[in-house]
Amino acid sequence: MSMTVAPPVDLPYQIIWRSRALRQGAHRSTQSGAGGLFRDLATLLEHRDPRRIDLRQTLRDPFGMLHVRRFEERSQIGVTLLLDVSGSMGFHGAARKMALAADLAQVFAAAARRAGDTFALYAADDQVHDALSVPPTRSRTGEETMLAALRAYVPKRKGASGLVEAAGKIGRKRSLVVIVSDFLLSEVQLEALFAALSGHDVVPIRVADTRESATLPSWGLFELADLETGRRRLVVMRPALKAEWQRRIEARRAFFRSLAARHGREPFEITDRIAWDRLGAHLAAGA
Repeated sequence: MSMTVAPPVDLPYQIIWRSRALRQGAHRSTQSGAGGLFRDLATLLEHRDPRRIDLRQTLRDPFGMLHVRRFEERSQIGVTLLLDVSGSMGFHGAARKMALAADLAQVFAAAARRAGDTFALYAADDQVHDALSVPPTRSRTGEETMLAALRAYVPKRKGASGLVEAAGKIGRKRSLVVIVSDFLLSEVQLEALFAALSGHDVVPIRVADTRESATLPSWGLFELADLETGRRRLVVMRPALKAEWQRRIEARRAFFRSLAARHGREPFEITDRIAWDRLGAHLAAGA
């Protein structure tokens, strides 16, 4: 199966917290060692490394204590992508939402590998799909198969409640978690998802399509289809109903943005196409 290649871009994601991992990597760490950036000074009793004695500080000490330099090691982190493959992610208008999601998975996997971090992907609708998921790895093995499967996948008429179950697979160690979804979940489901990820650095990426919310006339008869349930409904559009509809859409978006911000990061919005330079700047800013 041929695979569409995402743009060869680098995503310089940034974290403002310190990794506790022992394995060396590209991020600030809680670990002290012989290399890395200068961290601070400590007495020899606090940090028993006589190779790092600082003579200048030692001579300044009126009590004659020996002082040593401590350096900050660089450590790896885990990067996990939670992917919504519910019915609404199957929308195909100005672009295919799943194609955009696969591009994001490809670029994030490559960025994590370049940084020496592990990359994992868990895809879910109302349950986690193991066939579309990848456990934490630093290897490129299986990446092409995963991406081809994502590009070929056609979402079923299901909701996205399984994202909470997928969040539970990440573990307790703090990670960078990227959620790719259109976030058309209820307020209760959104709160449950962010609560399940409260110990992590969460980057919400919202995928939208202009044809989903195309400007509607004030009058007319429309048949609406729910992609997650398959139900269809005839609606007689009128100015009051249109205004209420738009109010509810804006209220849902405002609630989602507020919830995401409370958990550390503003969401990044993608409509029809991915602005890679803007996404890179968003990630480089940290939480």
